[in-house]
Amino acid sequence: MPSFDVVSRVEMHELENALNNTRKAIATRYDFRNSPTELTHNAKDKKLHMVAADKMKMEALKEMFQSAAAARKIDLRTFDFKEIEPGASANVKRDVLVREGLEQETAKKAVRMIKDSKIKVQASIQGDELRVTGKQIDDLQAVMTLLRGADLGVPLQFVNMKK
Repeated sequence: MPSFDVVSRVEMHELENALNNTRKAIATRYDFRNSPTELTHNAKDKKLHMVAADKMKMEALKEMFQSAAAARKIDLRTFDFKEIEPGASANVKRDVLVREGLEQETAKKAVRMIKDSKIKVQASIQGDELRVTGKQIDDLQAVMTLLRGADLGVPLQFVNMKK
């Protein structure tokens, strides 16, 4: 029976490229010279850590990172920017969560949309993925179109298409 998986993933090498491009942009900007600016990535915790001299530089750092990520075709809904906090020696810091996988609530919302559409497919939640199975490929493609049009708050990819 034909099926596919609905996932929300970030290509880590593209994220690293965006981080490196942002670091290069920081190094060339005059307003960031002699200013403690830091952008680190913890792949294990799926978290970015930003440090800047003040709130204005933090906002500039955020904008530079977002433009670099967009240039690398990373959906900006992937990032959850936390509040700016005071840091050591009058600096400010901010954590950014990298969201991967479908959260339970989002997956349930997608399953409800699929069932309400009356398309003859079955959708099941498998961890942080959603598996959609149906008898006809046209039905599966209709579900893909439905989910692309829905605003679930996370970027979706369709993988493992099996015929």
